[in-house]
Amino acid sequence: MQPITPFFMFEGNAEEAMNFYLSIFEGASISHITRYGANEVGKEGSVQQAIFTLNGQTFMCIDSPIKHDFTFTPALSLYITCDTEEEIDRLYGALSIGGAVLMPINAYPFTQKFAWFNDQFGVSWQLNLPGKGEGF
Repeated sequence: MQPITPFFMFEGNAEEAMNFYLSIFEGASISHITRYGANEVGKEGSVQQAIFTLNGQTFMCIDSPIKHDFTFTPALSLYITCDTEEEIDRLYGALSIGGAVLMPINAYPFTQKFAWFNDQFGVSWQLNLPGKGEGF
């Protein structure tokens, strides 16, 4: 059985989102990208399919040529357990710009420091800095 790969469907800004994520995570890379050509169903030059890696996790994304009545939801989030306060602060500072904060970065009864937000593309993220004996 193949690994499970998270799949993002954007409507015209897949490459912008992918490049944004690649700029934040060290060692991130694009392993494959195909674009729509002239006279194809999608806008010429937009992402037909891309595969990229962040922190060792593979993701896929596309620019949907079809307008949908839905987008991303916080019901499914990308969850990162951070190793240091510097890491959680850096990731929060970069990823939350232009987004919507669901739970501000702070100490909570269940952890040392946590944040939950949607980034500028609508993708939901949870960042956690567990205290000793906490975390996933």
